[in-house]
Amino acid sequence: MNDNPLNNDLDFSFHRPPLQIKKSKKTSILETRTIIHPAMISYLKSRKIPLAIGRHYLKEVVYKRDIKTFFALGLENHLGGWELRNKFQKTSSSPKSYTWLRRDKNQLLVVEGMFDLLSLATMHPITVYESDVLVLNSIAFLKDTESLLQTYVTILLYLDNDNAGNSATSKLLQQFDQSIDCSHGYKEYKDMNEKLILWN
Repeated sequence: MNDNPLNNDLDFSFHRPPLQIKKSKKTSILETRTIIHPAMISYLKSRKIPLAIGRHYLKEVVYKRDIKTFFALGLENHLGGWELRNKFQKTSSSPKSYTWLRRDKNQLLVVEGMFDLLSLATMHPITVYESDVLVLNSIAFLKDTESLLQTYVTILLYLDNDNAGNSATSKLLQQFDQSIDCSHGYKEYKDMNEKLILWN
């Protein structure tokens, strides 16, 4: 008897350790839809993200790697690629880039990943609503956003409290006078999501 709680044709890897997928394997997006699957809703809940916020920013994405089909929470980037997350996998589809959420505001929030965005939207909804948002999806894309950053009056930095995040924050503070380091608000935690989880 198959005790996998997901559909038989969708492999969510419940009975194996987290998969380390080689980057050379092609990810093909099969479908994007509103978040409806109990496993995706449960994953959001485990990260302390309200379903309404998850549905506002993300999609439930069905994708294929080689012969296997998976699904995950997905954040679309500005080139049409997807950052994909579920309980067992962290991957992406091509083309890989940053995500720029525009509301024609003069203030920009800069975060590293999708759960930083979702955590900010959960903890500081007014700040997010009154700002454009840049999700880097990788610190490596920081150099690609310099012309974009120059257009904003205020830049609020919510990068991770690790070596890469701290280095990126220092660089941005030196390069853009209008940038402000907001990591003091979660200085005892790795990132915004860790603070959200441990606070609840």
